[in-house]
Formats: sequence, C-alpha cells, structure tokens
Amino acid sequence: MNYGNQPELMQPSDNYSVPRRALDVEDYIDVVRRHRGWIFGPFLFTVVASVVGAYLYPDSYTSQAVVKIVPQQVPQNMVQSAINQQMSDRINSMAQTILSRTVLTTIINTFGLYTQERSRMPIEDVIERMKKNVQILPVSSVTASSDRLPAFAVTFSYGNRLLAQRVVQDLVSRFIDENIRNRSNATFQTTQFIRDQMDDAKKLLDDTENKVANFRMQNNGRLPDQVDSNMRSLSGLQSEATFLNSQISRANQEKLQLESNIRIMKDQLNALTRDPAAATGAERKSERLVETEREVQSADNQLSALRQHYKENYPDVQAAVGRLKLARQKRDEVVAEDAAKKSETPAAKAEDRAATREARELDGNIRRLQTAVEGRELEVEEYSKQMKRSSESIKAYQGRLETVPLGEKQYMDLMRDRDLAKDKYIDLSGKLGKAEIAQEMEGRKQGETLELLDPASLPTTPTEPKRPLVIAAGAVLGLLLGVVIAGAREMKDTSLKNLKDVRAYTQMAILGSIPLLENDFVVRRRRRLAWLGWTTACLAAAVVMSGSIVYYYVTKV
Repeated sequence: MNYGNQPELMQPSDNYSVPRRALDVEDYIDVVRRHRGWIFGPFLFTVVASVVGAYLYPDSYTSQAVVKIVPQQVPQNMVQSAINQQMSDRINSMAQTILSRTVLTTIINTFGLYTQERSRMPIEDVIERMKKNVQILPVSSVTASSDRLPAFAVTFSYGNRLLAQRVVQDLVSRFIDENIRNRSNATFQTTQFIRDQMDDAKKLLDDTENKVANFRMQNNGRLPDQVDSNMRSLSGLQSEATFLNSQISRANQEKLQLESNIRIMKDQLNALTRDPAAATGAERKSERLVETEREVQSADNQLSALRQHYKENYPDVQAAVGRLKLARQKRDEVVAEDAAKKSETPAAKAEDRAATREARELDGNIRRLQTAVEGRELEVEEYSKQMKRSSESIKAYQGRLETVPLGEKQYMDLMRDRDLAKDKYIDLSGKLGKAEIAQEMEGRKQGETLELLDPASLPTTPTEPKRPLVIAAGAVLGLLLGVVIAGAREMKDTSLKNLKDVRAYTQMAILGSIPLLENDFVVRRRRRLAWLGWTTACLAAAVVMSGSIVYYYVTKV
C-alpha cells in the first residue's frame, strides 16, 4: 500500500529528525523493484558501450621470439674473455642501440608500419609508440645461476600479425648481429689498446736502456756492480807490484855482485899485467879471500834491498843482518890466514905462458860479467816499466773506487727505472698475448654468442583487447553504477513506503489499511509503455552490439 499521497500525516516536522530504521531482505527487494529501471538502464548502456568499444578497437597481435645466450665454448681458466660486462648489461646496451630513432625509422619505412599514424602524427611520436610496443624481457630458468641470464625474449605488438612476426625476426637478427659486432669491436679495441700501450712501454724501455748504456760507457769501471771486479783487479795489481819490486831487488843484487866481481877481476888483471909472478902468487893466495868478499857483498846487497821495503824488526831483515855478520867474520879469518901464509910461503916463480893464459881468462871472465851486468840492467829497466804501468793502473783503480759513491744514486735510479719499464713491458706483452687469443676466439665464434632458440611466432589470436574481460568489466561497472544511482534515489526519498515505515516512524498502532485505488486502464497503459520502451532499448542495444560484432569479423576477413 502506498502512503505517498498523504504527506500531511506522514511527513515529519521540519525541526524534527528521525533516524532511518535498519533494512532487511524484503526492504532490499522492494528497493530493487522500485528502482529496477535505474539499475538496468546503466547496466545495459555500459554493456553496449563495452561491446561496441571492444569490437571496434583494433586488434593487436604480439609476436615473440626467444634468444638463447650460449656461454663461452673455451674454458675460462684457459682463455680469458676480453669482455667483462655482464650479458644483461650488454643486452640493455644493445637494446638502446637497436631501439634508437635511426633504426626504428628504418624498420618503420622498410615494413610500412603505422601508416595512419604517420599521416597524422610526427615521426617522433610514432617512434615512441613503437618503442612501447617492443619489449625485451629476460627469461629466467630454475637451474641457471642468479648472475647468469640464460635467455631473453623479444616481443612486438602490432595490428597485422604477419608484420609483427617479420618485425620480431628483424629485431632478433639485429640483436645477434649487434652482439657479434660489439664483441668483435671490443676485443679489437682491447687488443689495439694493449698493443699501443706495449709500444709505448717498449719505447720507454729502449730509452731507459740507452740511458743505462750511455751511463755505463761514460762511467765504465766506476759502476757499483764493478766494485768487486775492481777490488780483485786492484789486489792482483798490488800483488804484481810486490813481485816486480822483489824482482827488481833481486836483479839489482845480482848486478851489484857482478860489478863487484868485475872490479876484483880487473884488479887481478891489472896486478897480473904489472907483475905476473907476484900477481899469480897473490891470486893463488887470495882465492878464499875473494870468495868471502863476494859473500859479504851479496849479504850486504840483500840487507840493503830488504831495508828498502821492511823495517829493522822484520824477521827477514834480522836474518840478513846475521848472515852479513857471519860473512864478515869469515872474511876476517881468511885475511888473517892469508897474512900468516904470506910470511911463510916463498914467492913462486911464474912462467910467462901461464900468466898470459891467466890474463886472457880474466879478460874473458870480465867481458862475460859485463854482459851479464848489461842483461841485469835491461831486466831492471823492463821491470821498472812494468812497475810504472802497474802503479798507474793501481792509481786508476783506486780513483775508480773512490768515485763509485758519487754516481751510485744516479746509476741505481736508472737501473730501477729500467727494471720498472721492463716489468711493465713484460706484463703488457703477456696481456697482449691473451687479448690476441681472445680476439681469435671471438673471430671463430667460440665466445659468448646469441642463438635463436624459438623463432618469431605467428600469433593466431589478438592479445589486445581482451574482449571477454572488457565486456565483463563493463557489465559489472554498469551494474555498480545502477546500484549506486538506486541507492542515492532511495536515500533522497523520505516518504513512507510500507507498514514497517509507519510503525517505525509514527510509533502508532495500525488499525487498518486502505489500498491505493487506480484506474486499471491507466495502469495497463503505463505498463505497456514501459515494456515497449525497454523492449525497444534492448532491441536497439542488440542491434548495435550485433552490428559492431559483424563489422569486426567482416573487416578482419
């Protein structure tokens, strides 16, 4: 029963507010029945709009290809790759190159993509749209390690599924070619860089070695590493000088002894010339005396030579003094014996022939002794020259040893620079060898490469739009919109709808109810008009939706 025609009895006063009562299931059913038009109308409209929009929206087909990342075929511990960049980073770098404006413009012009968009949009906007339709996605694997990417997928979405497949094929080939080109360029540039560095290191090493060689030539014999050899040479020269001194002393002693013998023989020869008989007797009587005088002279010469080199307390000097003393004592004894025999022995008669023979022998002996003296003089002269050369060499080596500390710092600096340059050159030489091996490996395609695992697919169903999902979402949205509108109208309507509202808001007992009396003709006419309107709307909606579906399939074929 409707009490909406009695506002004077059912409406609350203006200054009095009554809270609404809680609704039950029957109340909700009544609300839906009262506002069914406002609920069904938005639902129908959104369904029609979603169907038309879903089928008029152009299809977008997505083609996908999977590229496998093949690891290096040669073990890493045997050949080290010249590229240390992770494959994921290199894929991003290659994607930046492939998705550049120049490459995408070439692809668009080659395959005739986005014809309508190019006619009404700048090329930059078309390129940005294509970038959004191209996706580079990593493909994860359960068995692969976290730091290694096993494969990646290249997808492209476009309205023409054949063109989408061809574009994906082109992108995949560009990725493979770009990877080969990047690795080849990287290994070549690495090898060239190391070779340039090695050439610079070789020049530096040559310059350093030239400086060291020039320093060695300028300071030959005064180098720190020649100190030991200089000391050995100096020690040898000093030993040679000592030997030469001893030889010179020996030769001088022999020379003095020979000169003494020459003087004695000359005296004998002179005495024989004046008085042959007396001289012969004197010679016979003084043979022991001459011998002892020779011994005294020899001991005296040895003592003089030793005193030139050693002091008086040296053992050899003291022994020479003792020998000289014994020789003089022996000479004095011989002189005393000769004097005693001279007084006892009568003068002998010498024959002329014996005196002449003896004179000749003395003269020959004198000549031989003079020749020996000349030989000793030549020997002394030769030893003196050698001694002079040895002394000069000793002074030279001593000067070298004294000047070694002056150039030692400079020499050590040169040697350190040479060692550093040599180590750098050897290190770069080893690195160049590794880089050349890595370049050869890349040339034979034994390094990390890209291989097509799954070719570009030819899509059979569009990926966008998802029509069932769009239509369902539109229907749900329309239903929610209708419910919201019905709820708003219900909240705005404050009239009493049924007996529950009368009891709740008037707090009065209901004795009876009078039904609403309306003209049956008017009621039927209003119902027919309502059914006619909704039927027309549903038919129009069905026609519109069917037309959009038919248009979609007709244009698709």
